[in-house]
Order: sequence, then C-alpha cells, then structure tokens
Amino acid sequence: MEMPLRMGIVLMPQFTLGALAPFADMVGLLPSGSDEQPLCTAEIVADTLIPVRSANGTQIVPEGLLGEAARFDCVVLVGGAQAPEPGAASTGLHVWLRQAARAGCHLVGLCSAVFVLAEAGLLDGRRLSLNAAHWPAFVQRFPAFEPWQLITDRLHVQDGRRITCAGGTGALLETVLQILRRHLPAQGIRQALLGLQQAEPGPGALLAPAPRPELHPVPPALQRALVLIEQYAAQPLSADHLAERVGVSVRHLQRLFREHLGSSPQAQARAARLRLLEWKLRHTRMPLSVLAADCGYADAAHMARSFRAAHGVTPGAWRRQVQDDKNAV
Repeated sequence: MEMPLRMGIVLMPQFTLGALAPFADMVGLLPSGSDEQPLCTAEIVADTLIPVRSANGTQIVPEGLLGEAARFDCVVLVGGAQAPEPGAASTGLHVWLRQAARAGCHLVGLCSAVFVLAEAGLLDGRRLSLNAAHWPAFVQRFPAFEPWQLITDRLHVQDGRRITCAGGTGALLETVLQILRRHLPAQGIRQALLGLQQAEPGPGALLAPAPRPELHPVPPALQRALVLIEQYAAQPLSADHLAERVGVSVRHLQRLFREHLGSSPQAQARAARLRLLEWKLRHTRMPLSVLAADCGYADAAHMARSFRAAHGVTPGAWRRQVQDDKNAV
C-alpha cells in the first residue's frame, strides 16, 4: 500500500485565505487511491492551539500541535500580503522548521512567509520568489542575501527542497500542482482540477523586470541603494531617504556612487526608470499615456523626450520594432 503524501500547513498571523485555498481545495478534491486510502492528507498545525486570524478577520483553529516534523513530506507556510514584523514567528517554529529541513521535507513559503523561512536560516544561498512590494523590507532585514537570489519577476521559484511563491491565484495553484505531481498520479490531479473547473496553469507569469545588480562587487551600502533604486524606479526616492534607508550619510552615498560607478544616485534613478519603461513596452500592451504615469514620467511628452534621447526613436516606434522582431523569429 502506497503511503499518502503528508502535508503540514502552518498559518502565519494575517495570512490570506486566497493563499490557503488552492492547497485546501486541491487536497479536498483529490480522489482516493486504489485501496480507498487518501492520496494526500493535510493537517493545519501550530505551536499553540490558539486560533490564527486571517487578513479578513476569519479565524482558523489549528488541528494539532507541531509535534514530530518528520511525519510530514511537505510543510507549507501560508503568509499574507504584508511583510511580517521581526519575531512574528516563534523561536519554536524556527527550530521545528529546521528539524523538518533535516528530515528531508520540502519547505514551501507562500506570499510573506518567505520572511519566516529566511529568519530560520533556511533560504541561505538559495533563490526565492519575492513579491516586489516586499523587496525593500526584505533587503533591509536580510542584507546578506545577494541580489541574484531575490527573484521578483517570477511568481514561483523552486531551489532544491525550497519552494517559494510570491502570490497570485495562478502561481499559487501552480505551486501546489508542482508538489502534487512529484508524488501523485496525473489522473488524480486532473480529477481535482476538474472539480475546481480549473485548467492547469502554464509557467509562472512575468510580473516586472528583475532587479539589475551590478556585475562587479560593490560595497553593501551601494548595492542596497541600487536595489532600492530599481525597486522604486517609478517613484524615485530622494537622496536623503535613500541614504537613510541604507544607513549612511547623503555625502557618503554620493561618494560611493561617484567612486564605484562614475555616476550619481539621480542618474542611476533615471536609467532605472528608462529600463522599466523598456520592459513594459516589450512585455505589455499598455497605452503610452498609461505607461507614462506608470513609469513615473510627468506626461507622455516627457516620456517621449527621455526615450528619444536614449534610443533615437519614440517609444511607440521602438515597441513596433520589438514586435516586428518577435514576429520575424
């Protein structure tokens, strides 16, 4: 008799019901195996049996305590839309998660639960999917992470036995499917999807351009400043705010830019805004007037002047050329 896939689910305070739903629904709709045993079991566990409040106020009582981590094949941390405060997860949960990792469990972080996995030291040296809105808080809290590890242009990333998902209905479903496909027959998964009236999602969708780290090593304060500039390309931070965020004086930050990049924070911000515009021209069909506001330009005329100065053509002409090149391939 085959053992069912055993899934442990941990709800973080202010978790979103939408993040929990694909896991709960898929497990509930899976058919029984040939021996009438469930293909997958799921148990909501916690370090106390106190109800966990979701972002909309709904409370869910855990079914059991954390217990022996090795009893699960997969542990899913369900987060929410807001980055959790430091220490939101207990030390006991961190210890338990590390035990689960040593036992060979797959560890899954949904939405803001990626912060909990990082706090527990379980994402060191690994790539992870990070909601772009969480980027500033994450790089400030975990400055040791390298920019290449933080993936904001994919909703779903697997690195070994770590799976992270930044959110989004399709990506969350894709995440649970990736787990189920490793253990369960395809027919059972298709039957559950049919019950949901849901087709299998394709690969994780692009959300935004990936942050652009420098190709050569630079001081940590400068690297964090560059990350923030990319993150706030459409709403540039003032020099004072940028320096405060990375923990140095404005004068020191300007010196770092000048010495290592031969540039200024303002010039880097303009370049980041232009890269954001290029990406949106290539990957979206937004009208130019909408793109101007979306990318932080005063109006479409301001956007066109800036783009023409860099590329010698208007944004519309550049977009048409890109589409022609795609069609020619």
